[in-house]
Amino acid sequence: MNPLLNTFPPEVAEKLRFYVYRLIDPRNGETFYIGKGNGDRVFAHIQGNLESDSLSEKLSRIRDIKLAGFEVAHVIHRHGLNESTAYEVEAALIDAYPGITNIMDGHGNGDFGVMHCSEIIRKYSAETAEFHDRAMLINVNRSALERDLYEATRFAWRISLNKAKKTQIVLPIVQGLIVGAFVPKEWLSATSENFPGRESVDGRYGFIGSVADEQTQNLYIGKRVPEEFRKRGASNPIKYTW
Repeated sequence: MNPLLNTFPPEVAEKLRFYVYRLIDPRNGETFYIGKGNGDRVFAHIQGNLESDSLSEKLSRIRDIKLAGFEVAHVIHRHGLNESTAYEVEAALIDAYPGITNIMDGHGNGDFGVMHCSEIIRKYSAETAEFHDRAMLINVNRSALERDLYEATRFAWRISLNKAKKTQIVLPIVQGLIVGAFVPKEWLSATSENFPGRESVDGRYGFIGSVADEQTQNLYIGKRVPEEFRKRGASNPIKYTW
């Protein structure tokens, strides 16, 4: 990429409308982030100038690339889109590049993303969950499941701390199905001091807890989340059942 190129001319931005892009590490050609936006969003991401980048495996990758003397490469995959179509293209590309640094799955991936036929059958034939506890539902990115489910579930979320403290059970969700059940004992700021081995994340929280007892697990795990908690296109991974 031309390092001097950091904005689209106004007449070009108008024709671009919404677009979907990939960020690429020039050192190995690896795609490490999928994004959507309009205007100069791709350039803001390349420079690491977005506020949400405080989390960031993605930001760490960008800094490493720059420290090595390179510039982040990019590809505009589709442009001239309306916003809803851009969400769909972004979601499909996130499915196509496992291991990328996106914190969230693409819009719609939780219910309609990549699945084996047997997963689809299991999903739509599963019994619908009935909630007997004050439950927090967390849509967990499938790539996060490459590590321990408890670790993928407990850290790090933008939540209402007041509601979190009233939560009796935390249920991780993958593509509409409940895949685990944890009892939170304490909610803490998502810092490396509170969660050793994890990077601090401003404005987010995690919990310390334990696996729910067998009776509670049997009550929820493998059940389908009711439709009222699965609004398509909703970007917040957190839902409360009360």
